[in-house]
Amino acid sequence: MRSKVLYKRHSGVVRVTHWINVLALSLLLMSGLQIFNAHPALYWGAKSTFSRPWITMGAADARGRPVGVTVVAGEAFVTTGVLGYSKGEVRGFPSWATIPSYRDLASGRRWHFFFAWLFVINGLVYLAWGVLSGHFREDLFPTRQQLAIKSLWREVVHHARFRFAKGEEARVYNVLQKLSYLPMVLLLLPLMLLTGLSMSPGFNAAAPWLVELFGGRQSARTVHFISAGLIVLFTLVHVAMVVASGTWNNLRSMITGKYAIEPEKEAAE
Repeated sequence: MRSKVLYKRHSGVVRVTHWINVLALSLLLMSGLQIFNAHPALYWGAKSTFSRPWITMGAADARGRPVGVTVVAGEAFVTTGVLGYSKGEVRGFPSWATIPSYRDLASGRRWHFFFAWLFVINGLVYLAWGVLSGHFREDLFPTRQQLAIKSLWREVVHHARFRFAKGEEARVYNVLQKLSYLPMVLLLLPLMLLTGLSMSPGFNAAAPWLVELFGGRQSARTVHFISAGLIVLFTLVHVAMVVASGTWNNLRSMITGKYAIEPEKEAAE
């Protein structure tokens, strides 16, 4: 039997920017939750309509004891221990999910702004390299053949059965990876950035059209929150697929750039 072959899957730029993004987005999320806890409610429009929040987190009395309650579009859910009330304290998100863990809006904002700049600079480096090197065109844009209904359905079935590519097919991203990575890079992450800028009074003065594009500052805040939630969901699915398709092999490829595949003949046996 022929042994597995190591080949270079990720360039140095992809690997470095990937891990910087992991750090930046993790701390952006946790500091963002600290900021959210200062007023744990979301609205649509230009102003906070306190009587009609879209989402609110808090505590309510239930037979002499407080319980966490999250209200979404008028529907209330008991979320004690996670949202609204945890460890004897009324707060939107629990202390383990925020930076800093204690209530400190000013510190949360400092953490958030610092890692926001790191995220922006890192993203610009990745985008510039991706365009100039052909990374987007060659690695992330799906081919016409991959977008065929038959090919799409085959990948869905294979993933549902935890059957992952072998041989030459493992050298490139499959169509489901491309259809998830590309919108993340070119749509969701920029959307999070733009909605974040829309909440900056200084940027509002320089570019008032941006906050108007999102329908007002509170709408921008809500879209920002939704974008962050979708990024968390993407990350959970991404990590699950990394584990299911080979934890060490995937981690090694993102650390050293080397990815192991089975030769064609061996994969067909």
